[in-house]
Amino acid sequence: MQTWKDAWNETPGPKTKAEYLKLSLKGFCMGTADLIPGVSGGTVAFITGIYEPLLEAVASIKKDFFVNLLTLKWKDALSSVHLRFLIPLACGMIFAILSLARLMHYLINEQPIPTWSAFFGLIAASIIVIWKDIEKPTKPSNMAFIVLGAVLAWVLVSLIPVTTPFDWWFIYLCGVIGITAMILPGLSGSFLLLILGKYEYITGAVKNPFIADNFVTLLIFLCGTISGLLGFSKILNYFMKHYKAQTMAVLTGILIGSMKKVWPWKEVLETKVIRGKVRILREANILPSEFNSQTAIAIALIIVCFVVILLMEKYGSKKVENI
Repeated sequence: MQTWKDAWNETPGPKTKAEYLKLSLKGFCMGTADLIPGVSGGTVAFITGIYEPLLEAVASIKKDFFVNLLTLKWKDALSSVHLRFLIPLACGMIFAILSLARLMHYLINEQPIPTWSAFFGLIAASIIVIWKDIEKPTKPSNMAFIVLGAVLAWVLVSLIPVTTPFDWWFIYLCGVIGITAMILPGLSGSFLLLILGKYEYITGAVKNPFIADNFVTLLIFLCGTISGLLGFSKILNYFMKHYKAQTMAVLTGILIGSMKKVWPWKEVLETKVIRGKVRILREANILPSEFNSQTAIAIALIIVCFVVILLMEKYGSKKVENI
């Protein structure tokens, strides 16, 4: 007779306390990235070697799981889903989002150049990591998919943030769109929320989740994220299994196109007051006006983060089989 322990151990996931901690830390890094407009948690998943296991884990949540839940076959439900992988990862992500929302706001608003410099180095190295995983990346068809992804991302990060409704259906839609982008390397769910005019609204609710209105907002948003995650992850998982080279090429292009958003030095061209706060509508990337201590720190952060990601990828590629 199957025990709860057997059902838990039947699916892929960490086995030791150290592996649970490592996976939770990767989730923490993903959650941190998802807080930042322009940076993707999917990118972190990829460079830490858990991207494909993540897609497979989410895709394991099928109709049979819900049928087993409703018919009280809980052990069968447990053994059919990769919860041993998903739970520690999700715990790390949730902890990061709840604990770092205020810090990320501070860093972006008060220390923008060093913060974006770090992200620029991270994403630049991520492009190399994903490029290496493409089979025959210089093949003309793969190059075409890279260009397609780059153009798509460039257009998306060039969109102007807009004002949008606060109705429940739109919050739900934001959840669907946000999570869809979050699991794509290079395409930031947070940035799409910014474009949709709901980034501050959602993160504000996260900072004070126990206020009744905020709790309802987060619940609706969470329902949207679950719907989007269950639907889109299956589509992406299918393409990763059957058209991996083309999919990886598009993802590489998305990362390349998204570099426009995370360039550290910018000139504000147009602003607008939205709900009492100044919002940037248009900005242009520029070179540093002078080489001072801040510029030196920014360049150092780019280099350090670039090297760290390459080292993480080198180490992670040796250890990914353990998870």
